[in-house]
Amino acid sequence: MDVVTFGETMVLFTSESVGPLRYVTRFEKAIGGAESNVAIALARLGHQVGWVGRLGDDEFGLYVRNYIRGEGVDTSRVIFDKNHPTAVFFKERQAGRESKVYYYRKNSAASFMTEHDLDENYIAQAKYLHLTGITPALSSSCRDSVYRAIQLAKKNRLIIVFDPNIRLKLWSKKEAGTVLTDIASQCDIILPGLEEGEIMTGERIPEKISETFLQNGAKAVVVKLGDKGAFCATSDNEEYVAAAPVKQIVDPIGAGDGFAAGFLSGLIRGWSLRQAVALGNKVGAFALTVAGDVEGYPYWDQVDPGLKNEEVFR
Repeated sequence: MDVVTFGETMVLFTSESVGPLRYVTRFEKAIGGAESNVAIALARLGHQVGWVGRLGDDEFGLYVRNYIRGEGVDTSRVIFDKNHPTAVFFKERQAGRESKVYYYRKNSAASFMTEHDLDENYIAQAKYLHLTGITPALSSSCRDSVYRAIQLAKKNRLIIVFDPNIRLKLWSKKEAGTVLTDIASQCDIILPGLEEGEIMTGERIPEKISETFLQNGAKAVVVKLGDKGAFCATSDNEEYVAAAPVKQIVDPIGAGDGFAAGFLSGLIRGWSLRQAVALGNKVGAFALTVAGDVEGYPYWDQVDPGLKNEEVFR
């Protein structure tokens, strides 16, 4: 297996019409979750991926599992919880502005994940462990699970890739900064956004953010800069990588997870850090062109032809 990831995936209801949810009568149903987004995007790019999660033993739980499995992701370690429900969230569409999101995830099945839900033999099959900062924010047992996953990954010599993915609706900025900085110090590659980097390091420019993470033990850092591309750094080298062009942005949701998947895909293929970052930019750009969390992620045959003409991939 190339990558194993775990976290909460919810059922997403997106309003068909624009305006406050109190006036909406129709919704489209899909799924949403950073870790499963990455897993699906990687599977479309041709990789073997496993997603571990805890879902309610209910119709929504079956829907989430079936959706992810249908995208070619291994879900054999999904646990169905008879006592707690699958979480849901709603997306309110707003004209000319980014959608507003409402979460209903308190006491969800995923928040009761424990370190005992993790199968060492399953994790040991993979080359990479992908983690986000959302999971440790859900509960103390989820936080323990993240630390346990890191222990198992180190024991079995996986490369640990950590996307802070800070959600301030789940915890305070201070707590997020403290916990996620500690987690980052135990991971190999860190993928913060600029604001996340500032929360975790107190620095405001990519070079300083990267320097702090590298000094704390990371082997590589990639700071995501939106339409300005990304800044990547190791102890030996640092450089900016331009964003992939996008003619029209339809929905920014899922672009960061698309970046993580493209970046991981490049690493799995044995590419240089710069090339992996460029692929991350490209996959993230695909996500911007379609509404929804995963709907815009490309298959490899959509990405591959364009790489031959781009200098960054040569």
